[in-house]
Parts: sequence; C-alpha cells; structure tokens
Amino acid sequence: MMAKNLSILLISVVLWCIGCASHPTVIPKEPRKGVTNMGFTLSAENLFPAIWMRRGLNRYTDVGFRLGIPPWYGTGVDINRTLFRKGRKWDTLNLAYNFSPNSSYDFTYYKFKRARKAKKGKSPGVNWVGARSMVIPKGMLGGQSLRFGMLYGRKVGEKMGVEFGYFHNLSSTTSDDEESESYPSDFVKNISEHSARVGYSFQVFYDLGQTEKRKK
Repeated sequence: MMAKNLSILLISVVLWCIGCASHPTVIPKEPRKGVTNMGFTLSAENLFPAIWMRRGLNRYTDVGFRLGIPPWYGTGVDINRTLFRKGRKWDTLNLAYNFSPNSSYDFTYYKFKRARKAKKGKSPGVNWVGARSMVIPKGMLGGQSLRFGMLYGRKVGEKMGVEFGYFHNLSSTTSDDEESESYPSDFVKNISEHSARVGYSFQVFYDLGQTEKRKK
C-alpha cells in the first residue's frame, strides 16, 4: 500500500512539473560583445535543472539558449535588447520561445536597477521588475491561452538570483459544461494550459561565470 501511494505521489509530481510552461532565465547583467555567461536554473516549472547560456552580440543585445533535463520541457531560445540605459538603470525587452507540453511565446519588458553601494569586495546588488505577455498557442490539451502578469527578481549573491511572478489567463472563456467534457480528469485540468497554476513562475538561477573570446 505504501509503495502504491509513493508511486502515485511520484507520478503526480512529474505530471505537475511537465504540465507547466517554462520561462527564460535573464541574468541581471548588461550585454557585452563576445562574452558568454553560463549557468543553471532550478524552477517550479521544471522537475530538474535547466542549463543555459547567454552570448553578447553587442553592448545592447544578447541571445540565450537553455536545455531542459529532459529536453522536451524547459528547453527554449530567447533574445534580449537593451532599450534604455541611464546610470544605474536599464530597460530590456525579451522575446522568447519555450518548449514544453504547454509551449509558449513570452514577451517581457524588464526594468533593472543596480544598488547605489556595494559591500567591500563584492559587486552591487540588482533588483528588477517585469511585465510579461505569454501566449500558449496549443497547450497539452489542444487549447489556447493568453496570459499577462508581473514578475519580480533580485540578485541575492555574487552568482545567484531569484525571480517569481504570476500571469493570469485572459482567454478563459469556455463554460463549465465545455470544460467538463474537454478534460479527462480534474488532475489533468489542474496542469493544462487553462489552469491558474500554469501562470505561476518561480526560479532560482546560478551564474557559473563568463568566458570572453580572446583577440588574436
């Protein structure tokens, strides 16, 4: 009996995670041409860590790629473009495609702010907020979802940061009768593209450092 309960719990956890939509990891650094940052992310969306890398194309643009474990969820590509920069503040537009059972497109506007002072021997902290529009064209049950919400992030160490947010489903228009026919079970309903849980996002990321292409 105990083994059966543990099996059900494990399957539930796996289905919970793969039913969510993933999101890009955007580190609080301004891009530099030829500089690559690598790291990994632990998130509520993925059961296992996702490995990512970001490559600076110039002082305004960088591109990111992440690989989920397993790759059929948590994998994605994105691009950052710095639109505004003044002193300790900069604004960035991020466009992303996220591959998962609820594959989605993200359009996020970030506002970063670096702390005025730093502790001795350490870099200044960074906080950021963002507004995100999230489109799931075809979720795990074949439906569509249009979501919008806010996020907040903070650099909590030299290498680590956290980010969390919620994105509300704006396209939830199906009736209760239609929903009861569409969903195989209440559990699947709770992890489908229509579920409120898909709108929650929480991630902790770790920056392993950067490499710079050497000049000949």
